[in-house]
Amino acid sequence: METKGYLDMDLLRFTTAGSVDDGKSTLIGRLMYDTKSIFEDQLEAIERSSEKRGDETVNLALLTDGLKAEREQGITIDVAYRYFATPKRKFIIADTPGHIQYTRNMVTGASTANLAIILIDARNGIIEQTSRHTFIASMLGIKHIVVCVNKMDLVDFSEEVFSAIKKKYQEFSSTLNLADIQYIPISALKGDNVVDASKNMDWYTGKTLLQTLESVQIISDYNFEDARFPVQRVIRPQSAQYPDFRGFAGRVEGGVFRPGDSITVLPSGLTTKISKIYNADVELQEAYSPMSVCITLENNIDISRGDMLVKSDNLPNVEQEVELMVCWMNDKKMNPTGKYLLRHTTNEAKCVVKNIAYKMNINTLEKIVDNFEVEKNDIVKITLKSAKPLFFDSYKRNRGTGSVILVDEFSNETVGAGMIV
Repeated sequence: METKGYLDMDLLRFTTAGSVDDGKSTLIGRLMYDTKSIFEDQLEAIERSSEKRGDETVNLALLTDGLKAEREQGITIDVAYRYFATPKRKFIIADTPGHIQYTRNMVTGASTANLAIILIDARNGIIEQTSRHTFIASMLGIKHIVVCVNKMDLVDFSEEVFSAIKKKYQEFSSTLNLADIQYIPISALKGDNVVDASKNMDWYTGKTLLQTLESVQIISDYNFEDARFPVQRVIRPQSAQYPDFRGFAGRVEGGVFRPGDSITVLPSGLTTKISKIYNADVELQEAYSPMSVCITLENNIDISRGDMLVKSDNLPNVEQEVELMVCWMNDKKMNPTGKYLLRHTTNEAKCVVKNIAYKMNINTLEKIVDNFEVEKNDIVKITLKSAKPLFFDSYKRNRGTGSVILVDEFSNETVGAGMIV
């Protein structure tokens, strides 16, 4: 049977979330260690570090804790990205912090994830951080949740403990927009149900974590209905071989484009048809999300960066006023009537905060309507008005065209990440 080459393999992006000391970094270290995805020199380095720290066993968490402050404190501060592969799939892992003061880091790490692993300490059960991380995963539109009840070795691998936590999480998560939730009892430290099935929990007959990660279906997560192509760059080689070539490069953010399709160019509203689609010098018969391609058109239309090509019979919202859920990321508080730069797909526009509807208490999921002072790591619903029209879909429908970045126009710092509601 023909097997897929490494470059052709499916890619799954996932993030880990949980409270401090729930074992996120250890779990990732265990995944990489048991799948033989670390080099000998890396293993020798963490063995030496573990011995120096006085750890009884090899501390696999050191594989992901890259900052000196993280190693010294035994916590995760920044988002650590790690890569590994099995014969079935490639993976990109975002190990995100558990502390509430690093909420913005979790939002950053989870924003591109297909799946989120929510870790729960079997001894403590569901706590505030569990609610907070699950809410953020839901808000960011992550379709697949794997709840790993960790440290089962410290509760004698009890099925009753696992079942009680599962029942309580099901009750809590029923209020959120989460369609696919799976539950796995594990011990990241010992390796139970991470890569290999646990001999200590023969009462659990489901998949291991690695089997779950390898088999979860993500193709339906992409939007193949609403064709969206933000133009990133106009390609004009002006060479002897291509004297009249004019192509438009970018990444498909939704739908499927084919030669001959009738398209509309926004904001001009002019219509034409697709002539050809290229990936480097290879001509394609179709392009879909998340492919990066170059499109040529039948007619010579004035198009520049920030414009969007869409199917003529399926237009996005075109408005200057948008409602957003925003995670504030800056040390400087949000100015309630402040002016910022809004970056959306390949477009950029000046904007002003028109209204703050409420702040979200992400531990209790309550809406705060009597305090509009927005500080770092706060999540808030606001209305923005931009200086020119935006072409967008709701974040729930299309993550690519429903997300924005807010930038301080003087310091050029990213101050907020927003999801259009």
